[in-house]
Amino acid sequence: MIKYKCLDHVSLTVADLERAKEFYGKTLCLKEIQRPDFDFPGAWYEIEGHQLHLIVDPSSQTIRKDKSLSSREGHFALRVESYYDTLKWLKQNEVEILEKPNGKSGFAQIFCADPDGNLIELNVNQKDL
Repeated sequence: MIKYKCLDHVSLTVADLERAKEFYGKTLCLKEIQRPDFDFPGAWYEIEGHQLHLIVDPSSQTIRKDKSLSSREGHFALRVESYYDTLKWLKQNEVEILEKPNGKSGFAQIFCADPDGNLIELNVNQKDL
């Protein structure tokens, strides 16, 4: 049996590091942290004790060519403090979104994609709306 302590990090491939850093750092407001001196480009972000790792690999098979939004595609989710403040911020920054405030999951969800099509869910408990 495997006993887990927590989710350590999520890694995503990106094609253009500067474009990805603009999105994750400025649009999603994540804090970039020091990254080991690997022999390939990338960036790391800290999210409440966990990490998001971006790895540059334009030939990756995981970079989505069809960047349409779907809540059924593979994604990672971040819990946010305010659904409506997050929605307002994303709209101000002209981010395409898919809203699901009343889904069966019990979460009020906002889906968006980074410039490479990696899907991100931003959510709050529906009771906290």
